[in-house]
Amino acid sequence: MTTPTASPVSPTVERTAVVIVGAGPAGLTVGAVLRAAGVDCVVLETESREFIERRPRAGFLEEWAVRALEARGLADRLVERAPVHGEFEFRFDGERQRFPYAEITGHHHYVYPQPLLVTDLVREYADVRGGDIRFGVRDVALHGIDGERPSVSYTDGATGERRLVRCVLVAGCDGARGVTRTAPPAGHTTVARHDHGVGWLALLAEARPSSDCVILGVHPRGFAGHMARGPEVTRYYLEVPAGDDPANWPDERVWAELHTRLAVTGAAPLTEGPLVEKRVLDLHDYVTEPMAYGRLYLAGDAAHLVAPIAAKGMNLALHDALLLADAFVASLDRGDDSGLRGYSAACLRRVWHYQEFSQWLAELLHGPSCGDPFRAGAARARLRRLLRSPAAASTFAELFIGKDTDH
Repeated sequence: MTTPTASPVSPTVERTAVVIVGAGPAGLTVGAVLRAAGVDCVVLETESREFIERRPRAGFLEEWAVRALEARGLADRLVERAPVHGEFEFRFDGERQRFPYAEITGHHHYVYPQPLLVTDLVREYADVRGGDIRFGVRDVALHGIDGERPSVSYTDGATGERRLVRCVLVAGCDGARGVTRTAPPAGHTTVARHDHGVGWLALLAEARPSSDCVILGVHPRGFAGHMARGPEVTRYYLEVPAGDDPANWPDERVWAELHTRLAVTGAAPLTEGPLVEKRVLDLHDYVTEPMAYGRLYLAGDAAHLVAPIAAKGMNLALHDALLLADAFVASLDRGDDSGLRGYSAACLRRVWHYQEFSQWLAELLHGPSCGDPFRAGAARARLRRLLRSPAAASTFAELFIGKDTDH
C-alpha cells in the first residue's frame, strides 16, 4: 500500500515501489503481475474506467500472448469466450483464395477486442488483486527519472488536489500521446519513423459478419478489409487518402465501395447495417530506441507504434509488459537488474521484426492501388508467390501468427 504524508505548502506525498502511467493492456498487465508478486504499485490513468473499457481498439491476439497471460491467471475469460481463427481469405482479381495459416503453423489467433481484454485486466488488477488504480488524473509529470529517487506528480481529477508519488521505478504505458514518451531529454533517444502515405477508414458496423474469417481485399481502387468483432458486429477497413475526412464517406458511399472492393465470384453479398464508427487512421510507424532512460521504462505505443496492417500492436504491447514486469520483480525482490539492463534490446528485436513484416504486407495490400505500375506489378507478383509457393506460404504464415519472432 502507498503511504501518504501531507504538508500545508506542498502536494500530498506518497511512496510506492512502481508507478505505472497508463491503464491500457501494457500498463494493466504490468500492474497485475506486480500485484501477484506482492510488489506495491500505483496505476495512473487520465480517462475514466468506463471509457477505457469501451474504447474501440484491435482484437487479434497471437496464441503465444494468450498462453503467456493464461499462465499468469490473466486469461480465464479470454480463453473461455474468444473465438479462434486459423485462416483468412484474399480477394483479388474477382477471385477468392483461403490461406490456412493454422494448418501450416499449428497455431491460431484469438479474436478478443481490446476493450474486453482491458475490462478483464482492470477487474483482475483492481477488484481481484486489490491494485491501486486512479482514474481521471490530470497534468501528469515525471521528476528525477535520471536519478535514484524518481517521482510522478498529478492532479486528482475529483478533488483538484496536487499529489506526488515517490517510487523506485516508472513504467511508461500511456501510449503515443502520453507524457512518458517525450520524458527522456533530447539526445538520449532516437525515433525512427515511417509514413505509409495512405489512410484507412476504420468502420464498425452493427451487422453480422459476412464471412467466417478475415477478408483481405486487394483491389485497384484500394485495400478493403473485413474482420468479425462478434456475432452482430463487424469491423471494416477502406483504404483512403491520408488525412481524408470521415465526413466524405456517407454510409451509402461506404457500402458501395465495400461491395466493389470485396466482390468475388461465388461470395454472398455483404451484410449491411448501421455504421456506428467512422474514423481515418493515417498509417505510420515509429520506434524509440532505447526504450528506457534512467528509471523510466517505456512499453507499448509509448515506445513504438506499428500500423494496424498486420494486427501486431496489442501483441507487442503485451510482450513488452510481460518482460518489463518480470524485470521489475527481479530487481525489487532479488536485486537482480539484468532484466532491466536487457529490457530494451529484448523488446526491440521483436519490434523491428514485426515492423518489417508489417511494411512487407502493406506493400502487398496497397501496391495495386498506388498509381505506380511498377509497384503494382511487384505487389501482384508477391501475392501470387505467397499463394503458389509452399516455402513462401510457410514463411508468411509464421510471421503472421507471430511464431519464432525473436531473431
